[in-house]
Amino acid sequence: MYLKNVTTKSTRSYLEDIKLLIESVDAIVVGAGAGLSTAAGFIYNGETFKKYMFDFIKEYGITDFYSGGFYPFPTKEIMWAFWSRNIYVNRYLDAPKNTYQKLLNIVKDKNYFVITTNVDHQFQKAGFDKKRLFYTQGDYGLFQSVNKDNKKTYDNEDIVYKMLESQGFEKNEKGIYDILDEKKISMSIPTELIPICPDDGSNMTLNLRADDNFVEDEGWHQASIRYSNFIDSIKNQKVLYLELGVGMNTPVIIKYPFWNMVIENKKSNYVCINYNEAFCPDEILDRSMIINEDIDKVLDDIVKH
Repeated sequence: MYLKNVTTKSTRSYLEDIKLLIESVDAIVVGAGAGLSTAAGFIYNGETFKKYMFDFIKEYGITDFYSGGFYPFPTKEIMWAFWSRNIYVNRYLDAPKNTYQKLLNIVKDKNYFVITTNVDHQFQKAGFDKKRLFYTQGDYGLFQSVNKDNKKTYDNEDIVYKMLESQGFEKNEKGIYDILDEKKISMSIPTELIPICPDDGSNMTLNLRADDNFVEDEGWHQASIRYSNFIDSIKNQKVLYLELGVGMNTPVIIKYPFWNMVIENKKSNYVCINYNEAFCPDEILDRSMIINEDIDKVLDDIVKH
């Protein structure tokens, strides 16, 4: 049985309890899902989407960044025009809010580790120690070959910028690629900018877990080992499992393991913050805080408190 959609404490009370938890535990394991980036201002159908995809909206009826990734564009040149904008906005632009920095302020003085299904690189951009991060589902900033035998990934920042420039995007006074004149924007890139793997000559695709072709490169495996070692090192300690914005699309990666680890370790606690989607099993309710509030607001309250 799950206890769903319950805020267990008043705002003032949960702030006091979380403060005491953070001060008292030996370690904090953060599990982050898409809801955390949403709280930070990354909204797939928001104003930024409408700005950068105005022509794709008009021409193809695309309604958001996510669904647009599945659209059967007529050419690779158009497909990569879409994806270069998608990658730029959701990987290389800073988050609209400083939500990740608030989280870092909360955990930075503790023994912590982060496991996340997010692919937007915001933890490292906020200053988290990259050796304490495990990105399980890939990174918008990496390409991989379509060749299954190639287990490497490739940074894509330079080529993404070239794709943007080829479409007519220009840097504004803040150094951000912007639309200075909509009439100059093209929905296609030159054929020579279609990414080709430098090692095997195959086409490239994003390093995102969509099927069994996802590349778990050397860095991925090293991060996985570091996470496993961290979990082993704290299994008998006082641990706070802090789950932020994790939904039910892939609960076997973060949510279910967190619940099981709290069940097994009676000295541990579970805090779930997720707007209208926070819940936990009855077995750990007495050691859990279920907070159905905006994550950014809660983190802001904790930092101020």
